[in-house]
Amino acid sequence: MNLVAELLSAGLSDAAAMLDGRAQVTYGKLRKRVDQAGGVLISEGCRKQDRIGICSENSLFFVVSYLGAIRAGMVAVPFPTDSGPETLANISQEAGIRTVLASRKHAPRVRRSLSQGEIRIIGESELLQSVPAAIEQFPEIDPARDLAALMFTSGSTGRPKGVMVTHGNIATNTRDIVGYMGLTAADRAMVVLPFHYCFGLSVLHALMAVGGSVVIHNEFMYPERTLQELRARACTGLAGVPSTYQILLRKSRFKELEFPDLRWLQQAGGKLPNSCIREILEAFPDVRFYVMYGQTEGTARLSYLPPERLADKLGSIGKGLPSTRLEVLRPDGAPVAPGSSEIGEIVACGDNITPGYWNDPEETAKYFRDGKLHTGDLARVDADGFIYIVEREREMIKSGGNRVSAKEIEDVIAELPGVVEAAVVGVPHPILGEAIRAFVSITAGEQPGANDILQHCRRRLPAFKVPESVVCLPSLPHNAIGKVMKLKLKEMAATVTAELI
Repeated sequence: MNLVAELLSAGLSDAAAMLDGRAQVTYGKLRKRVDQAGGVLISEGCRKQDRIGICSENSLFFVVSYLGAIRAGMVAVPFPTDSGPETLANISQEAGIRTVLASRKHAPRVRRSLSQGEIRIIGESELLQSVPAAIEQFPEIDPARDLAALMFTSGSTGRPKGVMVTHGNIATNTRDIVGYMGLTAADRAMVVLPFHYCFGLSVLHALMAVGGSVVIHNEFMYPERTLQELRARACTGLAGVPSTYQILLRKSRFKELEFPDLRWLQQAGGKLPNSCIREILEAFPDVRFYVMYGQTEGTARLSYLPPERLADKLGSIGKGLPSTRLEVLRPDGAPVAPGSSEIGEIVACGDNITPGYWNDPEETAKYFRDGKLHTGDLARVDADGFIYIVEREREMIKSGGNRVSAKEIEDVIAELPGVVEAAVVGVPHPILGEAIRAFVSITAGEQPGANDILQHCRRRLPAFKVPESVVCLPSLPHNAIGKVMKLKLKEMAATVTAELI
């Protein structure tokens, strides 16, 4: 079954599917526009499994483009909207893209970036207003084999890679999310995460699958406006990465306001400091807070921690989804002992595990072995089987013969009032190999300073884990999906003069 047919089957024709600014689009109208977009692509000569580039902010145009391409049996390739000309050209070349759907906002940049290639660029008016020849039947789909999307990873820790995602991958992951969250047609979720990010798309998929509503909000840079919209639209849910909640806690009246319709919050995309989770639970005791873990290579979600277990399992990512088996394996392939201090790699298998990386058999063989995804995330397991991530293998800092978790230090720094967020990286050192440097964003006009942060770390951490230096910044660099760009910080470390204590 075509994924789009499954996603759009639940919504009543006159029910609101999307609220985009002042516009409201019903499911009936959305289904017609999606079929129309698919027809336009077919009339342009695009064929089944052709890769279709999409460059758009979150909008009706993005949703119609994305679902229209998949409806027509093609492969949607969302471009990260913060991509420069070189990245746009590289993704297009690597994916073999010959057609790009571009919104009014991004079309001029796309045309300039892709002017050298033989690529057809279709704009908003052409896609949304064209009347293609009637399509009697869209291509048949094999859910297990046919790709729905090619998702290029954020590249926050390395070169972006195109993850191949099948119709079946998305359908499986969506059913799991709908099930454990108990979503219904009455749900209305605000989306502040970009749709070119698998987490943002997973929110769209889940709400559409139950006939709920999606509120598109592209003004998170003004957090007070976000809160006003959350209340005015009577949203029942909000999804965010760690920086989403850190900004709301430190730069808005999030904890002071009431949200009578709010039923749930989702958090994934990295570890939110325990201190921030406690603040949210205290401010919103009746709201269900879902801590989740996932990777693009696992479609979106791999695990979740039930909200009722947050108090006694704080810091855990929970257990695998119903359709996902998660194991934590030692280097010899044996599971770590539950309740011990053993650390192993998280390995996942299930119908949501994607086939691998597009045109990259070497990287695919490295991370996808024997039908399992080797995540590169290091973790331990408690006596009850709950998983706790220690660090990504590639982000472990190797200092003076010690392996140091950046996340542990970041959590300690986040305990201090006035800290918006912290990022810890290893920088080259002639004796230690790597020295520990902390980059910290502080609320305007607030303390602590670098000295206060270091003193706090000395009280809370062993000496070998205390940062050598601290750099205080107005804000940390983020990519378009809200993740801290640690590679950028490492580059900055070569030029920024730290406050050495």
